[in-house]
Amino acid sequence: MTRSKLLIIAFLALYMTSFSQEKKEVQELDTVLIRSSRIDLPFKANSRTINVITSKVIKNSAATNVADLLQQVAGVDIRRRGTAGSQADLYIRGGGFDQTLLLIDGIKMDDSQTGHHTLNAALPIEVIERIEIIKGPAARVFGQNAFTGAINIVTKKKLKNTVSANIEAGSFGQLNGSITVGKEFENSSIIAHVGALTSDGYRDNSDYNNYNYFLKGVFNKKKQPIEVLATFFDKKFGAQNFYTPTSWGFNEYEETQSSLLGVSSTFRNENLKITPRIYWKRGQDIFQLKRDDPSFYRNLHITNKVGVETNASYTSDLGITGFGIDVSRVFISSNNLGNRNRTMANLFLEHRFKFGVVDITPGIAATYFSDFKFHVFPGLDIGAQLSDNLRYYWNIGYTYRIPTYTDLYYNDSSTTGNPDLKPEEAIAQEMGLKYTNNNFFASFSLFSRASDNIIDFVRQDASQAKFIATNIAQVYTQGFEFDANYTFKIKEFNQSLAFGYTFLEDDINDQNRSLSRYRLNTLKHHFTTRFSSQLFKNVRQNIIYKYADRSDGTSYNVWDASVIVDVQKFSFTVTANNIFDADYIESGFLPMPSSTILFGLRYSF
Repeated sequence: MTRSKLLIIAFLALYMTSFSQEKKEVQELDTVLIRSSRIDLPFKANSRTINVITSKVIKNSAATNVADLLQQVAGVDIRRRGTAGSQADLYIRGGGFDQTLLLIDGIKMDDSQTGHHTLNAALPIEVIERIEIIKGPAARVFGQNAFTGAINIVTKKKLKNTVSANIEAGSFGQLNGSITVGKEFENSSIIAHVGALTSDGYRDNSDYNNYNYFLKGVFNKKKQPIEVLATFFDKKFGAQNFYTPTSWGFNEYEETQSSLLGVSSTFRNENLKITPRIYWKRGQDIFQLKRDDPSFYRNLHITNKVGVETNASYTSDLGITGFGIDVSRVFISSNNLGNRNRTMANLFLEHRFKFGVVDITPGIAATYFSDFKFHVFPGLDIGAQLSDNLRYYWNIGYTYRIPTYTDLYYNDSSTTGNPDLKPEEAIAQEMGLKYTNNNFFASFSLFSRASDNIIDFVRQDASQAKFIATNIAQVYTQGFEFDANYTFKIKEFNQSLAFGYTFLEDDINDQNRSLSRYRLNTLKHHFTTRFSSQLFKNVRQNIIYKYADRSDGTSYNVWDASVIVDVQKFSFTVTANNIFDADYIESGFLPMPSSTILFGLRYSF
C-alpha cells in the first residue's frame, strides 16, 4: 500500500471518530505585546515588519520542531540538511545564516563558531508561548548579528497543574516521545520537558537521535519573582553530504550539544522597569568525515559564552526611554580553530516620542569587541496611526556583523579561513502598512539593503581547490512582502486562512562572479499559505502550502497537512509532509525526504 493511500485511510478514520464528540470553545487571543529588550509595544503599534506565531498556530502547524515551523513564514528561508531539526540554516530576506540573531526569552543565542548552529538552541514546541520574527535591521535593538532580522522565542509562563505525554511514530522509522509537566505552588511554578526524536533516516546515513531537556521555574512570586531557565539539547546524526558532494564518497557524522542557563528578574514601579539578567551558553560540535574512523578527520569545537545584562525603560511626559547594557565574554577551544576568546560590551539607548497620531523612535547601540574595537549602530523608526485599524511605518538602520571564528580561522583540504576579514556592514530600510481588525490582518512592506564587505567562501574558478573566506564587493538587495490572515466561521466553527508572499532580488551574481559556497541560491519568490479549519466537533485540520523559486532557477512546491482529533483527555494526530512527493533540495547536495506520514497520540493527565 502506498503512503498516499495510507494517508487517506488515516484521515478518514480520524473523521469517523469525530461525530460523537462535544464542542470545544475557541479561546480568544489576548493582545500580543512585542518585547524588544527595552521598550514593550503592542503588536499593532510597532513600526517594524513583525510576524508572530502563537501557541495556537504552533499546535495546528503540522510541524514537530521550530525549523519546520519557521518554513511556513514568507521571507524566512530555512535550508535543512536533515529532518527533525538535526541541522538547519536560518536566512531572512536573503541574508546569510550568520546574519540572523536567535533569542530565547530575550537572551542572545549567537554562536561565535558558526551560524550553522543557530537553530541548535531552538526549543521544543510544547513549551513555546509564541515566536516573534522581527525582519529588517535590528542591530540598534539587539546588537550585532541581527543583520537582517531577529527571532525571539518566548517560553510559556505556566502550564497550571498538568502532565502531558506525547508519542509519535511514522515513516523512515520515526519515533518521537516527550513528557511535559507544569506545576503551580503557592509561591513558585515549574515547567519541565523531556523529549526524544529518533529515526532510521530517509536516505543513507541520515539517521538521528535527538534529545531535548527544558526546565523553567519562577520563584518568590509574591514578592520579587525570579525566573530561572535551563535547557540542554543533544543531537547525534548521520551527516551524509552535509559539506561534501556524493562523488567524494565520505560517510560524514556529527554530534552537537547546546545548553543555556539564565537567571533574571524584573523590578518595576509606576514609571520605571528594570530587568537584570545573567546567563551562560555552551555549545559543542563534533564532526567526523568518516563516521566509523574518527582518526581520519575529526573536528571538536567547544564554545562558552558568559554574559550579564540589564535592560530598562522609563515612562515620562516626553515618552518612553529605553536603555541597557550587555557585557559578555566568549571562549572557544578547538582542534581546528585554536583556543581563542573575545570580550563584547553593548550600550543601548532609544526614546519613543509621541506627537498625536505620529510616533518617532530614534536609537543607537554602541558596541565594543576586543578584537574588532568600537562600532556604532544608529537607527530610526517612524509610525503614523492613520486610523484605529491602519498604520503606516518606516524604519532605517545601520547594521553590522563581525566574522565568526570559522570565517577567520577554519582550515581543511577544501576550505580556508581569513584572519584579515573585515566586518560586514549595511544600511537597511523599509516602509509599510498594517491593517488590523477583529478578524482580518494584512501588512505590506517595501525593503532594501545596501551591504558592504559581505563574507563568503568563494573560488575564483572551478579549477581552484579551496574555498577561501573573502569580503566580496557591495551587494544591493531589495524586495517587497505581503502577509494576511483572515478568520471566519463555517456553522459555529472558527476557520483561519493565512498567506504570505515575498519577492527579493539582489545583484550578488553581478558583484561576485566567483563560485560561491553559500550565497547564490537566495529565494526570489516565496509564497506560503495555511488553512486551519474545523468542520466537525473536536476535529481540526490544517493544510500548508509552500512555493519557493530560487535565484539559481530551481523551484518547488511542497504541501503538508495535519488532522487533530480531541477525545476527552486524548488528542490523536496525523501529520503528512510533502504529500505529493516533490523532488527538491534546500541546501547543498541534499535531496529532501519524499512524502512522510507521522501518527501521534497525546494524553493530558
